[in-house]
Amino acid sequence: MAMAARLRSSITGFTNSLISDSLSSHRSTVTISQQLRNFASGSAPKDVKIKVPVAMFGGSGNYASALYIAAAKANALEKVESELADFVSATTKATTFSQFMKDLAVPADIRVKAINEISAQAKFSDITKNFLVVLADNGRLRHVDTISKRFSDLTMAHRGEVKAIVTTVIPLPPAEEKELKETLQEILGKGKKVHLEQKIDPSILGGLVVEFGQKVFDMSIKTRARQMERFLRDPVNFDA
Repeated sequence: MAMAARLRSSITGFTNSLISDSLSSHRSTVTISQQLRNFASGSAPKDVKIKVPVAMFGGSGNYASALYIAAAKANALEKVESELADFVSATTKATTFSQFMKDLAVPADIRVKAINEISAQAKFSDITKNFLVVLADNGRLRHVDTISKRFSDLTMAHRGEVKAIVTTVIPLPPAEEKELKETLQEILGKGKKVHLEQKIDPSILGGLVVEFGQKVFDMSIKTRARQMERFLRDPVNFDA
């Protein structure tokens, strides 16, 4: 059975039993930061030194960094990335479970039990399972989508990939997408690889917006119209 099918089956089975589950909750006295340090250092030999390729900040950044260190030490970055993405995709489609993850009133023990059952049926690696358990125990499952995206940013940086987000009104035709990707690749030069992600936003009216590294190239009709409007409103100095 495919990973996605196993996930859907296990999530459905668990959500059907949520109402009847009455486990009591108890919280660990270990702080979240200490849990993350323990998680990152406890999955591989201690003599392996790993540094994140990109500095991450904030709560989701801390979790993503801890997961990256643990997965890198175990040489399982791609596997963990795939499993986490599958989990996010499956839970997004399961409305009841998605609400369950966001409900802080649900006891921690029930959240942990859910993750253990789902991970076992989906046959997740220990790193992915243990990480999701940390999220469940700390009431952070509701942030798993954001954490997964930031983790992917780290794995992309590890592979030498640079994300470029292109926003258009309609999807770019394959030929134009290929041309844009080649242009961005030329800007990057050798040693880096462009990972192009398309977003659709009718509000830009036309043209495109490219977010590339720390740069934004705004060639949208909406922005051009605003620039023209400001130009027309400026007073005209005929003496000049």
